[in-house]
Amino acid sequence: MTEGPGSSAPLKGMLCLVVGGALMTASDSVLKWLTSGYPVGQIMFLRGLFGLIPILIFVQQAGGIDTLVTRNYRDHILRSGLMVGGTFLYVTGLRFLPLADVISIAFAGPLFITALASPMLGEHVGWRRWIVVLIGFFGILIIFRPGGAVFQWAALFPLVASCTGAVRDILTRKMSVSETSMSLLFYSTIAIALGGLVTAPFSSWQPVIIRDWLFFVLTGLLTGGAHFLMVEAFRLCEAALVAPFKYTSILWAILFGYFIFREVPELNTLVGASVVISSGIYILHRERKLRRENL
Repeated sequence: MTEGPGSSAPLKGMLCLVVGGALMTASDSVLKWLTSGYPVGQIMFLRGLFGLIPILIFVQQAGGIDTLVTRNYRDHILRSGLMVGGTFLYVTGLRFLPLADVISIAFAGPLFITALASPMLGEHVGWRRWIVVLIGFFGILIIFRPGGAVFQWAALFPLVASCTGAVRDILTRKMSVSETSMSLLFYSTIAIALGGLVTAPFSSWQPVIIRDWLFFVLTGLLTGGAHFLMVEAFRLCEAALVAPFKYTSILWAILFGYFIFREVPELNTLVGASVVISSGIYILHRERKLRRENL
């Protein structure tokens, strides 16, 4: 249960989400580093494998194997398939694009969720939110730079990954009624590892040097820790209050991108990201207001 307004729970929730975003962005930075020497499928397999380590610890703390019991196999399979496809596209985007570009485009998720809420969930989406969705997609176009000297076709990878992520989140909303957070996290991580393993006969997997084993372990631990903190954030306070702090990942991406890869975000990336973030925050604010009116 969310603690009262006089407690420190909201502040703790915000801090959890900010730190969780930093850990996830750090994990993405490690993944980007690894894409220069290993195929995407191999990275997915090893990341998923080592990502199970912290997840199994969290499962034990949450009540053990009973938290993994499920009867909703069909939706788990569908959700896992979306996770595998989205992860493959996202990591491919990391290979070809600056870190800040990939994460900025990935934040189109709330726009896709709003656009898909009506046909998939039957929810009413008012004209204000439709306008904001269109403005948000205009921000994506600014990042894409259509008609410019360099059209970033590779930006389609994180954009489609963001769309699959939106469908996954809508499905997660439906499944959360009967499924535990631990079961959702555990089975999707297993699926990512297996999805990467399937690519072994079709891509040139490389021998992993000792240094890179440490990087693979690191990205798994960072991802597991990030997911735990994000779950804690939404447990400690209202989603609408804490969710905007997810966008601090853009700042982390700019910092990590500069200090690790010497990437300096271009003006179109900063402007486009600002438009996407503003649109997402408005949508979150609007949903919170509508939820209060319906109480």
